[in-house]
Parts: sequence; structure tokens; C-alpha cells
Amino acid sequence: MSQSSDFETFTLGDWKLQCGESIPDAYIAYKTFGDLKSPVIVYPTWYSGSISDNVWIIGEDKALNPKQYFIIVPALFGNGQSSSPSNHATAKPFPKVSFYDNVRAQHELVTQHFGIKHLHAVLGWSMGAGQTYQWITQVRTLGNSRRASHLTVDREQYPDMMDFAVPFCGSAKTSLHNQVFLEGVKSAMLAAKGIRSAGPKEGAIAVQGQSYREWSEEEREVGMKAFGRGYAGWGFSQAFYRERLHEKHFGYPDLESFMKGFWEAWACSKDPENMLVMLQTWQSADCSNQQPYSGNFEMAMGSIKAKTLVLPSKTDLYFPPEDSEYEVANMKPGVGKMLAFPSIWGHWAGGPGDSKEDVKWLDSHIKELFESRKEDLNKEERSSGGLGMSERISKMHI
Repeated sequence: MSQSSDFETFTLGDWKLQCGESIPDAYIAYKTFGDLKSPVIVYPTWYSGSISDNVWIIGEDKALNPKQYFIIVPALFGNGQSSSPSNHATAKPFPKVSFYDNVRAQHELVTQHFGIKHLHAVLGWSMGAGQTYQWITQVRTLGNSRRASHLTVDREQYPDMMDFAVPFCGSAKTSLHNQVFLEGVKSAMLAAKGIRSAGPKEGAIAVQGQSYREWSEEEREVGMKAFGRGYAGWGFSQAFYRERLHEKHFGYPDLESFMKGFWEAWACSKDPENMLVMLQTWQSADCSNQQPYSGNFEMAMGSIKAKTLVLPSKTDLYFPPEDSEYEVANMKPGVGKMLAFPSIWGHWAGGPGDSKEDVKWLDSHIKELFESRKEDLNKEERSSGGLGMSERISKMHI
């Protein structure tokens, strides 16, 4: 394990991936908040996000209160903190990484490094929501999980580990429409380098006769600015722009200023190869792409045991509420519930904390969900006369 001023890393060794390739000397970055003796929450990062970009919903006045919970924020492979093209001496292009690979690494961190056997909750925004769905459906691997040549499985599942799940503004499987959106911004980026996409869930098609080469400064600037402008029409809703929130909330004098100051600046702060790795992970997301489901999405949803609160945004352009409704409809009765953010902020209703009203709405519903567990424990305490509620909660992760 190594440590920096902002986060720590946990070494995974040569990490075998679902695609059959490996990340040599892989590591996962993470940061913790609170006391390990408290109930545990896993809160993964999102597309392009650093660990520090998750802290907007952590605080003593929030549902994710480090005085009450031990909160682990693990970083996606490709985000620039966990193993990524920008920080890892591995062959280019970087191998394909799935949510399955990410969550298996997170499980290793949680169980092997921290010795945790039970989680209070898993939750996340956007790609963090996808990882949440992966956690609550993923099967446990047998043998040496780090270096197994084949990812054989038994029927013991991660869903047995946690009480709650809160995926917000995300999905259990990336829809075809979502894949199309991502192909557009990906192709705009790659065009600056004179190459084209190999298609959804794939990388880029190299120029014939040429091996991989690094991005030039000009290619990087042109490509990432194009990527940012393409993303601008998807992150926020039509109503967001109609109400001119880019001016009223963010203070930009006009649309072009917003495109440059917000979207181009965001995109140009990122490494293009990192973004492509995470984009491929996003496009290929499907929690049923594992045994025992073998692509049976309805079966995967039906396997969920954690009490799951699904929170889409009613104006999200790439994770629409209709997809969330279908996910919840295929969960067992009493397991899932869906509520939509009543917001015009589109995907940004769920994060990263710019819309203060949406932050309050999200936080209140997470608090209400967590309180329901305390109410259940109180009922058990009254009926059993056993351990007190606080003693029960403190022992839940041991």
C-alpha cells in the first residue's frame, strides 16, 4: 500500500481482467472518511471524476456522515489515480476494463485490506451507479482472485454483503441510445488524431501500418475541446438551457463563453487515453454479463437482495427514468423502489453538487433510507431483548 497527500493505493498484483488480458502491477486508489469501527459505505467514483470530486455529499451535516459511517471512495481504473494509461507503464492501448473488473478490485480492497465482511451500503452517481449495480449482482470468484487464469465462480454473491444500495442517475446496463451518445463524443475526440472508432465497446482503429503513438499537444487540445462541446448537449437538459441556467447559475455571459469556460475547460483538464478507457467501461456496462446470468438481465435484477433505492433524474438525457423503471420492475417485490429527481438539471441533478436543491433532495432520501434500517433494528431490539441498536450497528461490518 502506498499513500499520497490526497489518497492511498492498494496493490493488486497482475490483475486478470474479464476480457482475458491483465493489468500488470495494478493498483486501486482510494480514500476513507470516518472510523473503521463504524458501519461501512462504499462510494465509487464516476466518469472522469477524481476521488476529491465525490466529497460534495460527505459531511457531518449529510447522510454520508463520517461521524456515523466509515466511507470508502474507490477510484475507477482509468481515472488517473487507480491504474490508468496516464500513470501506468503498460502496453498501449490499455486493455479493456469492465465494471466487473473494477468491483472485483474494490471487493479485494474492502475484504483483504480492511477485513470488512459486511457493508451498510453501496451508492454512486453515474458510472458510480453502474458500479453500485455491479456490487449488488456480482458473483464471488474462487481461488486466487488476483491471478486466476479463468474467473470461475460459485453461487455466493456480493449481494449478501450489504443492506442498502442507492444508484443515482445511472443504470445496470448501458442502453443502446447511451452507447450512441458516447460514440459521438468519442469519435469527435479521435478525429483530431486522424483515427476513427472501432465501434461501441471497442477502442480506436489504428492507421494502417502505424503502431500506437502518443497524442501531440495540438491533437490533444483540438480533440478534447471537440469532446467537451459534444458532451455539452447531453450533460444538461433542454430545460436547463431554456431557463438559461448557464448564465443565471454559473454566471457566464453567453452560450459560447459557457462552452469554452465550462465544457472545453473540463474536457481539456483530462487525459484523452484515460477518458477512452473509462468510456469503453461505460459503453460495455452490463451487470448480467457474468455467470450465472449469461446475459439474462432480468435474472440479474431478480438476484438483488439489498434494499435498493433507484434515483434517476426526470430530465436525464442518457439515463432516463424509463430504464430505471424496468430495472426496479425486475427486482423481487419489496427490494427496489424508484424516485426521480424533480429537476431540470438533467444528468447533473445527481452530481457533482452544483445544484444545491438537488443535493438536498438526494441527501434527504438517502437519510430516510438509512433511518429505515435503524427502525428495523429498534423493532428487533424490542422483540428480542438482545443487543441495543448502537451495538448492533457497530458490529454490522465485522
